Amino acid sequence: MSSGETFRHTADYHPSLWGNHFLKVASGFKTVDHTATQERHEALKEEVRRMITDAEDKPVQKLRLIDEVQRLGVAYHFEKEIEDAIQKLCPNYIDSNSPDLHTVSLHFRLLRQQGIKISCDVLEKFKDDEGRFKSSLINDVQGMLSLYEAAYMATRGEDILDEAIAFTTTHLKSLVAQDHVTPKLAEQINHALYRPLRKTLPRLEARYFMSMINSTSDHLHNKTLLNFAKFSLRIKK
Repeated sequence: MSSGETFRHTADYHPSLWGNHFLKVASGFKTVDHTATQERHEALKEEVRRMITDAEDKPVQKLRLIDEVQRLGVAYHFEKEIEDAIQKLCPNYIDSNSPDLHTVSLHFRLLRQQGIKISCDVLEKFKDDEGRFKSSLINDVQGMLSLYEAAYMATRGEDILDEAIAFTTTHLKSLVAQDHVTPKLAEQINHALYRPLRKTLPRLEARYFMSMINSTSDHLHNKTLLNFAKFSLRIKK
């Protein structure tokens, strides 16, 4: 060996007990067809778009669809369609055609979220002669939750919305404490009380709402929308 060369010992390792097992396993893995995933995502997106723009839907169905689109964190795909749909649901609609607390509260919240002026006076019909929220509302848990979320859209000086927060918070906590609701509904109530929609991060709410839908077999949700939300989450990763 010349003086300029470096001597290295030959590595005389024993053959691996596994042989080429892992090489065979790795070669058997199927690659993800990203093109097919993207195409499926786009197809579902167009289906959801058609649902939002469908003029034949009843206003209540449209409200619930838009709410779910937003809570699943995919509303950014349909900003114009949602704005157009909500614009058609004029503020006067809820005062004259929606007798139930859930629909009125949901409509109120969605309009305010969209920046559309709507008076909180639409909630006055849910008060009794003494100016307090009717005690009968306590039995409408879904309506109470909707009113609770809507009340957080308050601006300064809207006393009725401050009263709504106090009223719903007190009675929702009581319903959970006294086991007057199912465990699943109690979970939804506690989630809302801990962090209302107005104060939560959209991505965190989307994950929670998706898990809630998946674990609630008796809840009627649009499967196309749910699948689109799952594909969107997968692609964003």
